[in-house]
Amino acid sequence: MRRILWPGGVALTITGFALSLYLVFIRTAVDRELGFTQKIFYFHVPCAWVTFLAFAITAASSIVFLVTRRTWWDDLAYSSLEVGTVFTTLVLVTGPLWAKPTWGAYWVWDARLTTTLVLWLVEVAYLLLRAFIEEPERAAKYAAVLGLLGALDIPIVHYSVALWRGMHPSPVVMAREGFGAGLPLDFLVALLVSLVSFTLLFVMLTATRLRLEAVRGRLAALRHRANER
Repeated sequence: MRRILWPGGVALTITGFALSLYLVFIRTAVDRELGFTQKIFYFHVPCAWVTFLAFAITAASSIVFLVTRRTWWDDLAYSSLEVGTVFTTLVLVTGPLWAKPTWGAYWVWDARLTTTLVLWLVEVAYLLLRAFIEEPERAAKYAAVLGLLGALDIPIVHYSVALWRGMHPSPVVMAREGFGAGLPLDFLVALLVSLVSFTLLFVMLTATRLRLEAVRGRLAALRHRANER
């Protein structure tokens, strides 16, 4: 089954990104106000969505791990957050690239930007904790707690535009008027394809990272048995 799913997943991901690039750069019109820089929107928003998804998986897996103490759930939490950190970094990179021509500055201490930076710092702290605590069980417990605490920042990031006045624009996809009401149809279609493509990429990367973690666990078990002899 894995031999079928894996090539299928890779093919879907590549197809999704090819279609996404076609829609974004060829089929979608250039925004009248923001110009060509608006194209960053189709990469910035999906990366933000994947960041939320990755942290949600980490938080849910951490809860299950703390209850069951099953290593697989800790591996899933670790893998999801490690891959999610890459996408959060892309959010913090694409955001300033979009902000410079729009706001005149790469970075402002806007509520959305600041709370996203806090989320990224939590992810970095999580990874450092896993790297420097040598005892696996203790590292897993501490990381699970940190993952849950970090997940509390997700709703703050999401609602920061509504809670505090800032320069970041209001949501146009999940708009008050309805889903996608703030976007022309061609913009919305391109965004949805990008969202699916980035989600598929995240799933494939996380699955690969999870398999590597399983191999690492088996190697650690073999070393432990060898030392006992």
